[in-house]
Amino acid sequence: MLDLYQNNVQKNVIQKPLLYSIPSNFGEDYDPEFAPQPTSSSQLPELHMWALKFATSVLEIWAAKRQPAQLARWCHHTIYSQLISKVGTLKEVGRIRKLHTCQPLDGICEVALTVRFDKRIRSLAIRFEGVDHRWLCTSLTLL
Repeated sequence: MLDLYQNNVQKNVIQKPLLYSIPSNFGEDYDPEFAPQPTSSSQLPELHMWALKFATSVLEIWAAKRQPAQLARWCHHTIYSQLISKVGTLKEVGRIRKLHTCQPLDGICEVALTVRFDKRIRSLAIRFEGVDHRWLCTSLTLL
């Protein structure tokens, strides 16, 4: 007997997220062997608590309550120099009210925080990229 109709059984294949990002280099040239390697979110620390600790540390640095060198490993050197230039610019350490995270691509995270300074509320925007098996801050803006 001929098999005229085949059973179309579709298999559900679970795909791992693909990493499409290219790490920010701020115009620097790297030897291909030593260039920063993008890292998938699955190989990085849990993001919500990590971003909260990082943001708290940034606010303490800007209020001159913490040494900036403590965040040097997790900031691109361009962002780190911006962080150092703003040490002591805040009168008090702001209190984080809300934290929102978004992952537009695997290995990239954008964080928006609302921060309360006495009677004023401001926003802090941070961008993290997964580079060399760690989250690396590539943008940091207090609005």
